[in-house]
Amino acid sequence: MNRRHFIKQTGLAAAALWVPNFLKPMERFAVEGYKNLVIIQLSGGNDGLNTVIPFENDVYYNSRATLAIAKNEVLKLNEQLGFHPAMSGLHQLYKEGLLTIINSVGYPNPNRSHFRSMDIWQSASGTNEYLNNGWIGRYLDSSCAECNHPYLAIEADQTLSLALKGAIKKGFAVNNAKQLYNETREPFFEQLRNISNHHSNDNVAYLYKTMADTYSGAQYIFETSKTYTNTYEYPKNALGKQLKQIATFINSGMQTRVYYASMGGFDTHVGQLARQQKLLHDFSESTSAFVKNLQQSGTLDNTLVLVFSEFGRRVSQNASNGTDHGTASNLYVISSKLKTPGMYNAGPNLIDLDNGDLKYQIDFRAAYASLLQQWLGVSTSGIITSRHELLNLV
Repeated sequence: MNRRHFIKQTGLAAAALWVPNFLKPMERFAVEGYKNLVIIQLSGGNDGLNTVIPFENDVYYNSRATLAIAKNEVLKLNEQLGFHPAMSGLHQLYKEGLLTIINSVGYPNPNRSHFRSMDIWQSASGTNEYLNNGWIGRYLDSSCAECNHPYLAIEADQTLSLALKGAIKKGFAVNNAKQLYNETREPFFEQLRNISNHHSNDNVAYLYKTMADTYSGAQYIFETSKTYTNTYEYPKNALGKQLKQIATFINSGMQTRVYYASMGGFDTHVGQLARQQKLLHDFSESTSAFVKNLQQSGTLDNTLVLVFSEFGRRVSQNASNGTDHGTASNLYVISSKLKTPGMYNAGPNLIDLDNGDLKYQIDFRAAYASLLQQWLGVSTSGIITSRHELLNLV
């Protein structure tokens, strides 16, 4: 019986997915100049044109008879572009020089399937390139392939996204540190930790190591995070909860380089106006609270936030007062160390379209490569499989 079949047969497949070779107690691991990368995924394909609005462009208003945001409601960013009125939190970050907006971000030969396009963004692959590991996972592989205590990634969820899965190393999915700790202290887990004392079978030994690493990882996360009590007030929504947990991890001194959060609901085919307003408000206020929390705790200088969605929406609205799957959209970078705060490039061209869709101007992998080199301080070799000119971000 092979190892995978053994785990399935014993009902422990889900538990095995939790576990990388996790970081052991912090006193055995120290890093100078530690930097955190926080990734926020807006799932469903956020409508970038109603997020960063070209309020001086007649094509925008002519293409969206009932969805266009009135010019007098827009939160102006410059003379041409402005935020949706629900984005006051991010608008304030923009005014403080903490936000870079990159327009028309995408990739060649775009795919309009949620699943495939998300795989492309998470794996940093080309349209016709299929990878079974993610760009953060490959970062873990390349930066710590041989070490016993790798800089791991944590996803604030119950399952691990492709982005955090490497060929050797994987991130750690946890949406409640205390609950995970308690679950790994149940008698069932304790018995499995001692299983190698009675068996020499390789499959059993592998299972033992998996469970032991889970046990150790859960203990490290819980005991480290509880050293910081987070009293900062966050919005009462799912993203706010995830970001508050991540802020707790960062402010407690947890030795983890990458954190991953996600927010769904952006597939606005029908009745977009009210729905997107609520989504953008929750996203903006939660992200703003996260940044202010880190400012208050003195950890913002060592933290950078990247926000993406798998694609944007079409320029013209549909017959259901919504928008259909499109291509290029906005990318957001939040940091106190930005080299190009504000609008990184011009707004999208609404005249030169690709069958009704925006043409991308900047490849998303160029942003990934830039952050890997400029922020995390590693070579992109073996992580980003294509070559791109770096952006002037940080």
